[in-house]
Amino acid sequence: MGSGDLSSAALPRGFFDRPSHEVAPELLGRVLVHGPVAVRLTEVEAYGGPGEDPAAHTYRGKTPRNAVMFGPPGHLYVYFTYGMHFCANLVCLPEGFGSAVLLRGGEVVAGIDEARARRTSPGTGRTSTGDGSTPSGNGPAASGRVIPDRDLARGPARLAVALGLLREHNGLDAIAGASFAADRRLTGVPHGAAAMLEGRPVEAESIRSGPRTGISTAKDTPWRFWIDGDPTVSPYRGHVPRRRNAAATSVGGASRS
Repeated sequence: MGSGDLSSAALPRGFFDRPSHEVAPELLGRVLVHGPVAVRLTEVEAYGGPGEDPAAHTYRGKTPRNAVMFGPPGHLYVYFTYGMHFCANLVCLPEGFGSAVLLRGGEVVAGIDEARARRTSPGTGRTSTGDGSTPSGNGPAASGRVIPDRDLARGPARLAVALGLLREHNGLDAIAGASFAADRRLTGVPHGAAAMLEGRPVEAESIRSGPRTGISTAKDTPWRFWIDGDPTVSPYRGHVPRRRNAAATSVGGASRS
């Protein structure tokens, strides 16, 4: 889908001031912009609030790590997981409720060269140059590997890398204005800012739902939503117990995030 087919009008904050499982399917087809890169969302997962959803980071209440989820709706909750990747969510419900939608996959519709450079540079999922540019270094790109367009933001960690979302973007307000230009570049988004655009909402008959990916609790809750037949949707994988390291003690293994 070309960027010219997408509305550049900004979504209002009230769009996110609802339960996450209502927001999630209506996020499909919308566009998240961060700097020079824009991604049209094709796959998302909803997570409920404290005491409601055992799979949510907020299930046991507010902590320093999940504090952004208890903030105003429409902000980005970015967290580090498995000691390797960042994942991005959009906060839902009024301040104090602790709910969000995980952004699982999408199509890069602007800034595709920058997104590809980020995906093929080493360490871009864990570090930042501080100025928004791609860190230098010899990575997969040096070996001639080319990442297909459909895989640039296919999966939550890939999506975060393509958009350049890191720890310092946790809490970033995604309610702002932006516009698409005919040459597929974005204008109107200041450096370091984010914007959630109307894009092109998906018709209900094209939306599918099912269990969320890779979780061990509330694993049958059908709060994963995706666009049927879209090539940028990641494959579903059920929870697979992690093998304990022989050195792990009875205190417990490594934390998931």
